[in-house]
Amino acid sequence: MSVTRKHFGTDGIRGRVGQYPITPDFMLRLGWATGVAFRKKGACRILVGKDTRISGYMFESALESGLASAGVNVQLLGPMPTPAVAYLTRTFHADAGIVISASHNGHNDNGIKFFSSKGTKLPDDTELMIEELMSRPMEVVESQLLGKASRINDAAGRYTEFCKSTVPNHTSFEGMKIVVDCANGATYKVAPNVFKELGAEVISLFVHPNGLNINDQCGSTHPAPLVEAVKTHQADLGIGFDGDGDRVVMVDHAGGVVEGDELLFLIARDLKEQGKLEGGVVGTQMSNLGLELAFQTLGIPFARANVGDRYVMSSLLEHGWQLGGENSGHIVCKYHTTTGDGIVAALQVLMALKHRGQTLAEARQTLHKCPQRLINIKLPVMISEEDLKSADIEKLSEQIIQSMDGKGRILLRKSGTEPVIRVMVEGQDTALVDRSANALAELIHSKFS
Repeated sequence: MSVTRKHFGTDGIRGRVGQYPITPDFMLRLGWATGVAFRKKGACRILVGKDTRISGYMFESALESGLASAGVNVQLLGPMPTPAVAYLTRTFHADAGIVISASHNGHNDNGIKFFSSKGTKLPDDTELMIEELMSRPMEVVESQLLGKASRINDAAGRYTEFCKSTVPNHTSFEGMKIVVDCANGATYKVAPNVFKELGAEVISLFVHPNGLNINDQCGSTHPAPLVEAVKTHQADLGIGFDGDGDRVVMVDHAGGVVEGDELLFLIARDLKEQGKLEGGVVGTQMSNLGLELAFQTLGIPFARANVGDRYVMSSLLEHGWQLGGENSGHIVCKYHTTTGDGIVAALQVLMALKHRGQTLAEARQTLHKCPQRLINIKLPVMISEEDLKSADIEKLSEQIIQSMDGKGRILLRKSGTEPVIRVMVEGQDTALVDRSANALAELIHSKFS
């Protein structure tokens, strides 16, 4: 099919609420096009979940109408973590799953993520088919063929039991005090219950969503409140999720923030020690060089994929491996689930600590991360990857690598969902890394603003 992607990015469709394409009329057409695409394959039942942002209600209704107009039956999950929708799509034998979420973004943004019947991201040919159908006039099926909508009332309980099943039977975290920050997002009910039902004492943080406070100075992207709560309550550790629950960060008892690279290392090392690691581990171009060196020491193969969970999963399938992730805290434990899952990843880390009899602060000491600086540059408009290869940017990048005696890395990439350029510089000298990242960021900002 010769259609090119107009709407789909690396992780679905995302943008500002009220600005095209994040509008009710677009969502109506998207629902219809999705319904027609799956009806062509004989499919007729799709699950729809959402996070807690206020616009989710509006877009849920629009998608439901569009899907029904194409003859698709819709099952509504309500507020539910993104990985829960992937899981429930599989277990209910639905033909697809849709999540209304902008992940770690604020309430002003929203978006759509799709899952196949296997709980994985949609294959390219299906996305392209939906893109092509979006350009056609809507045609409503005959009245007797219209889809119906129903609500799955026990979705949260089903997903809670699944999360608990990812640790061995009779596992207990009794005696452990944990602070759980749910970012006023989709995990606000499920996450505290999972850890409580496994025996931990749980202090819940940011579990009162009002539609506007999702990810608002809380959760995995703003860990300062979690750090403070861990110290105040003298907790053993803290766990922070993003708004849709596919990312996680942790905090040790001393207040140290433990990000995705370290969590991935702790899980991989434990699997290796338990004789359960199949193959190696997939990271991304943003993964710290220290992670790669630590895996070399342990004899664990390591591969880098492009940034984005779609590419991590693709690399896992290509290598036949079972574990991968990003420093953002998006970790795929493929031996348990089909997408990044913050709760499942956190449980695997807790099991690793339990096996070693260590605190999180002790367990993380083995991994020595190289100094790395990441700067996000907000631009007024989207630019292309080619724009980042201009002569002046490449010249400065070469000068920086030379100043590091070749022992450093630079990565410039554009966000697939918003007009943001991510500048990453990594090396062995913290001051030089900071100066270099700032210089690149200033150049890019002045060039494109």
